[in-house]
Amino acid sequence: MAETKTQEIIVRVFDVIGSALAVSSDDGQLVHDKVAPLLREGSKVSISFEKIETIISAFLNAAIGQLYGEFPEERIRELFGVRDMSPEDLALLKRVVDNAKLYFKNRSQFDQAWREDEGTADEK
Repeated sequence: MAETKTQEIIVRVFDVIGSALAVSSDDGQLVHDKVAPLLREGSKVSISFEKIETIISAFLNAAIGQLYGEFPEERIRELFGVRDMSPEDLALLKRVVDNAKLYFKNRSQFDQAWREDEGTADEK
């Protein structure tokens, strides 16, 4: 496991996506791609939502939710944080994180159910 570094790195969403609207999964992926390598090397990372006016779950799923498929929850809790979010956006983030943890804990069951719902259960 990578050594934990003590100085926190702040990733500013506005600077990464160049907009006050955090509404696309592609922009969320840009943020994720800044954060994941830092977590991998053991850096403490905080995502700042300063100057962000609108946040939707598609953005948060890509930026933060998928981290739960790459890192143990304990590591995320130890090294990762958010700042400059409204209470409403924090509530949305909590739902995204809860859903991500549930999905990645039972990924094959969720994927199978999705394939069955889409009528592609026999396809891989």
